[in-house]
Amino acid sequence: MIPLDQAVVARLDSHGERFEILVDPDMAALIRQGEEIQIEDAVAALFIFENSSKAEKASEESLKKVFETTEFEPIALRIVKKGEIHLTAEQRKAMIEARRRKVVTFIARNAINPQTKLPHPPQRIEMAMEEARVNVDPFRNFEEQVKDVVKALRPILPIKFAEMKFAVKIPGDYAAKAYGEIAAATTIERDQWQNDGSWICVVRIPAGIQDEFYSLINRVSKGDAEVKILDQD
Repeated sequence: MIPLDQAVVARLDSHGERFEILVDPDMAALIRQGEEIQIEDAVAALFIFENSSKAEKASEESLKKVFETTEFEPIALRIVKKGEIHLTAEQRKAMIEARRRKVVTFIARNAINPQTKLPHPPQRIEMAMEEARVNVDPFRNFEEQVKDVVKALRPILPIKFAEMKFAVKIPGDYAAKAYGEIAAATTIERDQWQNDGSWICVVRIPAGIQDEFYSLINRVSKGDAEVKILDQD
């Protein structure tokens, strides 16, 4: 469980009854986005309240009437997923800003301008979101929200999600060390070790991180790698 001073109220009104739990706002957001989090790790008390500020617990009769159970876990999950999360203005502002940064970063890394085949700088995405008056909700599913943001940006910013495919050859002197870093940063479609100790591979990356990819290859090979663009979706 979490400390009481870190909790906010999650409230669900149903069938003329009110139900409240005390929950961590960040964990509540993750639960609503589909993350599998143990509800006991996200709450400050294992009670369903009628009025949490007065520590008044909900009656068993009201719980059975609305939820058809008195078990804490399924009731608490339903309150988090379907109810209202009551945040302070400061908490909401911080969560919205964090979600906004996450959306911008995701679009910058995974999307390109289809006209130039180059990624959009994060600052340009932020400006387009302001121009389109895009609002973000920290409690919405992240993937669905990204789709809506991109849809809103398209009249202002030419944008397309894309991947790039590269063939890479790393000289033998660097191949063993390079393998781990490249495998962690890309999707390796196929690879092969050569008789001379060099390593060749075909990898896919989000099109928006191509500059990072080139920097990685140059760093792990001391600039001696061979790289060729094979495809861009």
